[in-house]
Amino acid sequence: MAADLSPIDKAKFVAAKRAVEFVEDGMKLGLGTGSTAAWMVRCLAERMREEGIRVTGVPTSSRTAELARQLGIPITTLDEAKWLDLTIDGADEFDGQLALIKGGGGALLQEKIVATASDQMIVITDPAKEVVQLGTFPLPIEVIPFGWQTTKALVEETLVSMDVLGRTATLRMNGDRAFITDEGNYIVDLHLQRIGNPRQLSLVINQIPGVVENGLFIDICDIVVIGHGNGRVEVRDINKGTSEEETIEFADTDNIFADLGD
Repeated sequence: MAADLSPIDKAKFVAAKRAVEFVEDGMKLGLGTGSTAAWMVRCLAERMREEGIRVTGVPTSSRTAELARQLGIPITTLDEAKWLDLTIDGADEFDGQLALIKGGGGALLQEKIVATASDQMIVITDPAKEVVQLGTFPLPIEVIPFGWQTTKALVEETLVSMDVLGRTATLRMNGDRAFITDEGNYIVDLHLQRIGNPRQLSLVINQIPGVVENGLFIDICDIVVIGHGNGRVEVRDINKGTSEEETIEFADTDNIFADLGD
């Protein structure tokens, strides 16, 4: 029940619950990946059950697709949907301009494709993810397996001329093997500590042969919903230049607290 949740889970829940209030009947939605996005999928399913709204989801990972199926949310592919009304996803970091680092869950490629194919992107998060400058969270880049060590070396060489504080690059592992994305690629995490010019870095990194995409989301997020452990929610709209606060009440009867498998 709600009272048994940790403060961080309460923060994720209230942010997710507020974010799905933006969903309207008949929308085609991008469904994000990660622990915070999983709360959103559950909250969305609850709205569908209680209010009878109809939506179609485009998942950004196999994990999200499976959760949506379990909860009865109709899903389709981006090719079938063609364009989306809204994407709701989490983030690993965000700054005052709503630039993001994403990809901690390894789904950055599908997440970026889906988000950019949407009229609007809403990010759900907690206060710990906000930073003055991006870079504390390692920046993921997705690379093809062929020649990945050469790609990694080229990336490290390129970082010398970039406005970053650290230049260490590591292959993401899953136990004793390389982590594999849904597209069959590898993830190289860049430990930069501080990114002085995210837009420039994103453009330069993506020019390196072998790099498929990076986890910098620039000029993609429109609204960030920040949840707090006490139920307070802040909604910042970068386009309107507004910031509003409200409190989400916890209801012990919320079906969302049942069968938490994430």
